[in-house]
Amino acid sequence: MSTLAVLPVLLPLAAAAASTLLYRSLRAQRVIGVVATSSLVAVSLMLFLRVWDEGIVVVRMGDWPSPIGISFVVDLFGAIMVVLASITGAATALYSVRGIDKERQSFLYFPLLHVLLMGVCGAFLTGDIFNLYVWFEVLLMSSFVLLALGNERKQLEGAIKYVTLNLMSSALFLTAIGILYGTFGTLDMADLSRRLASTERTGVVTTLSMLFLVAFGIKAAIFPLFFWLPASYHTPPFAVSAIFAGLLTKVGVYAIIRVFTLMFPIDPGFTRPLLLFLAAMTMLTGVLGAAAQHEFRRVLSFHIVSQIGYMLLGLALATPLALAGSVFYIMHHIVVKANLFFIAGLADRIRGTSDLRSPGRVSVYARAPLIALVFFIPAMSLAGIPPLSGFFAKLVLVRAGLEIGEWAVVTVALLVSILTLYSMTKIWAEAFWKGPDRNEDEPESVERVPPTMVLPVAVLALITVVVGFLAGPLFGVATRAADQLLDREAYAEAVLGPERGSRP
Repeated sequence: MSTLAVLPVLLPLAAAAASTLLYRSLRAQRVIGVVATSSLVAVSLMLFLRVWDEGIVVVRMGDWPSPIGISFVVDLFGAIMVVLASITGAATALYSVRGIDKERQSFLYFPLLHVLLMGVCGAFLTGDIFNLYVWFEVLLMSSFVLLALGNERKQLEGAIKYVTLNLMSSALFLTAIGILYGTFGTLDMADLSRRLASTERTGVVTTLSMLFLVAFGIKAAIFPLFFWLPASYHTPPFAVSAIFAGLLTKVGVYAIIRVFTLMFPIDPGFTRPLLLFLAAMTMLTGVLGAAAQHEFRRVLSFHIVSQIGYMLLGLALATPLALAGSVFYIMHHIVVKANLFFIAGLADRIRGTSDLRSPGRVSVYARAPLIALVFFIPAMSLAGIPPLSGFFAKLVLVRAGLEIGEWAVVTVALLVSILTLYSMTKIWAEAFWKGPDRNEDEPESVERVPPTMVLPVAVLALITVVVGFLAGPLFGVATRAADQLLDREAYAEAVLGPERGSRP
């Protein structure tokens, strides 16, 4: 049990070490990358099944009792996130075999990818608020290097913005942890949930909750703290953009959901209206920014912001159905958004440009109809077209909003969905349908798309279809995960044991 719970961290760590030792052999690094990430998928699925069968899994490092020692706590939400991270990592590793040039691979691209996955999985599994900060820093350090790897001017410009805002976020996060520890004398999140529930220092608790919201809000790219994301995510290679788009902001969303269900439950008079406003504005500003863009990845980057608003909406509505909708939305979105960035890389290879205003050298649809079809699936899912996964994710959130009479935010969510469809059809028309003028001959030499780049795209598209057709059972999983998130005492009891009076 203990080994299984820590393997999602140990496996990427071992792969990073092995790849670094074999840095002279690019072939060995590629093989390790694909094998290790594929193994991570198997391990994460085994961990999910164990949590599903036996409930919350707790592993105490060094066998120190909680809350003195550091614990890994795996509930269904954390297990789901690790599964999604492993699938995205495996797709990225396979895509990178040919999608990342040899020069970048020679500068330890694959070890950095493994370190990134280690940090992401650690953040999803830890039960200690300071260790959440540590895992954030692990994934951010590797992401800084991946973003700048190659030293192109646009990469460095994007990396500076990315680093600056995320360092500010980390400083706020660490400040909040310091105040939290100084006030309550513990860093264990289960212990904190009990202490914060019984404290009379409501002013301190409110201040801390807002500090965490700002710190995690920057990392999640919520309104008005999102501008660093569309300024940086279109600059690195497409494989790097894809794993960033799929995972990094979701770690921020995960942290917001975790602390505002476990430590700072939603206050109907203050937190809830604030989160509803932030969710609505995040959806609106993101989709309007996307509508104004003419570069493939910048459109997709603004849509990351927009879709984060939906995930925040479920938390803000603060009902079991709405929270289950957020979990299901994350499950759908990680796969869809990573795949869209992968497909952007394929389209760029075929067209020779990512600028939607340029007709490119050829029509993607005419030259590679399979790739055009594969784009259509996640694009329509993102817009919420049935029977794909995005439709059911949005339907649950809309229904949850209507049940408690939040008409304004539901209207915003529906409007944003329509504007998302507009952006996706714009990409389809400009990047996939249009080609050279009919009177011109299309060039015969078009860069061939390697099978290792097509396969992960096809698999992720298939997952999107399967999630749509199995929406009922998978929403059942999301509902059970949401129920665990709302049961604070069950989490605390799994980590600390039954409450025995108040602690000093």
